[in-house]
Amino acid sequence: MAHETPATFAQPWPVRDDIRIRAVQAIVTAPQGIPLVVVKIDTTEPGLYGLGCATFTQRWKAVKTFVDEHLARLLIGRYPGDIGDLVRLAGFSGYWRGGPVTNNAISGIDQALWDIAGKRAGMPVYELLGGKVRAAADTYIHAGGITIEQTLEQAKEFVAQGWRHIRLQVSTPGGGGYGAPRLATLYPEAPYRNGWSARDYLRTTPDLFAAARQSLPDNIELLHDVHSRLTPKEAVLLARSLEPYRLFFLEDVLPPEHWDRLPEVRAASPVPLAVGELTTSMGDAVRLVRDGGVDFIRSHVSDIGGLTAARKVADLAELCGVKTAWHGPGDTSPIGAAANVALDVSSVAFGIQEGHIYNDATHEVFPGTLRIEDGWLRPNETPGWGIDIDLEAAAQYPAELSGHDEWAAGVRRIDGALEAP
Repeated sequence: MAHETPATFAQPWPVRDDIRIRAVQAIVTAPQGIPLVVVKIDTTEPGLYGLGCATFTQRWKAVKTFVDEHLARLLIGRYPGDIGDLVRLAGFSGYWRGGPVTNNAISGIDQALWDIAGKRAGMPVYELLGGKVRAAADTYIHAGGITIEQTLEQAKEFVAQGWRHIRLQVSTPGGGGYGAPRLATLYPEAPYRNGWSARDYLRTTPDLFAAARQSLPDNIELLHDVHSRLTPKEAVLLARSLEPYRLFFLEDVLPPEHWDRLPEVRAASPVPLAVGELTTSMGDAVRLVRDGGVDFIRSHVSDIGGLTAARKVADLAELCGVKTAWHGPGDTSPIGAAANVALDVSSVAFGIQEGHIYNDATHEVFPGTLRIEDGWLRPNETPGWGIDIDLEAAAQYPAELSGHDEWAAGVRRIDGALEAP
């Protein structure tokens, strides 16, 4: 019997010996008022380039400089298909490793290379990760207000729009009500008259969820973000007080300095804990998953080094019985959101995805930006991320240094002590 000749498959892009990285640049734009950093890697093949998210909103100038002045010269002339090697090269090149500036810069490189890989293969990135294990990612959205009534009115609007998971935040005196407008202090004669009281927060937060369970449909999942402002004992008090209201998860109860205490907080209450927004390396995320203190890992994918790092964390989470809930607010670029959902639909460990509604200007700057429909987020089916950048439109929305740094670190207790952001 004659042997059949193997079929010949046309190469959509050149093979290894004929393609190299030609240019690397960081682009900063703020179409929604939030500085977004996107890395663009051009290759020697005309029209073939990749985009990656490198957004560190509070230090965007440092990330841009790192990419443009340090990483670009390491990568130009190299083969873009060696993603793992190039990411390691970028990470080890400075001797001292890690941190959000370094890892966001590396993430921009990493995700741009995955975009190129998808385009060369003619596949969306999630297929390169093994393909779908679910059709779409369920998301949660944020409802917040000055009063409990305002918060719940916004939550009802989201329910009517199709969301099944809603994070609830309400203002607390002194500016500590993360995710809701600031209120005047209850202690005008205190050393710091605009200070925030953890005791008042612990006293009033259960009222929000008691009212929510009375006014929202029983099948709606409720979430809450502490934003890393409690001590371990305070975290236990809050978790126990919220037990009757069946939270989907309680987020970031402790600052990173006390993450070693998370297992005891988790053991003290059945309320699931979601932690990791402030991880700044893959190692940080691995330790949270491995050491038994979290039910959901919440890393900002670009802060831990990009898709390559997050994929490893997701695999470990699957083995450890932990779910993913990747950070995805407005300071995640549309490219970063695409990376999140590629992980979501391809990982067995998926738990929930933080959702964000991008404004019209963002869709103008980033054609192909994903839209959440009825609470569901789906990846583009086009090769790579399926998202482009309009450089002329991006230039119309320049990023600026604003008061965001001061806001992020501006919460103080009533005695004047600086609190976590």
